[in-house]
Amino acid sequence: MSITRYEAGKRMSQAVVHGNTVYLAGQVAADYNGTIEKQTAEVLAAVDKLLAQAGTSKAKLLTIQVILNNIGDFAAMNTVYDAWIDPANPPTRACIEARLAHPSLKVEVIAVAALD
Repeated sequence: MSITRYEAGKRMSQAVVHGNTVYLAGQVAADYNGTIEKQTAEVLAAVDKLLAQAGTSKAKLLTIQVILNNIGDFAAMNTVYDAWIDPANPPTRACIEARLAHPSLKVEVIAVAALD
C-alpha cells in the first residue's frame, strides 16, 4: 500500500495518506498574536486546505484532537469550531489543555479523515 506525504519538511509532513486515511500533523496559527477565535479560524482553514490537498473534506473527518494552552478558552474556541464543523458528519473529538510549542499559541488541532 502506498504512502503519500504532503508538505514534507525536514522534521515532518503536514499530511500523510496511507490507504483510505489521511493523517494531519498538528496545525497551529501563523499569527501568534491573534485571539483564540482568530487562531482557531486560521487553524481550521489550514485543516481544510490540507484535507483538500489530500482529496477529502471535513465531511469525512473521523477524529479531531484540540489542544488549548488555556482550557478557559474552551467556549470561545467552540464558537468558531461549531460554525466550521459539518453538523451532518461530526467527528469524534477530544479537547485537552497543554503547553504548546510557543507561549503565544492558543490552539493546536490534529485531525484524521477518510478519503472521498
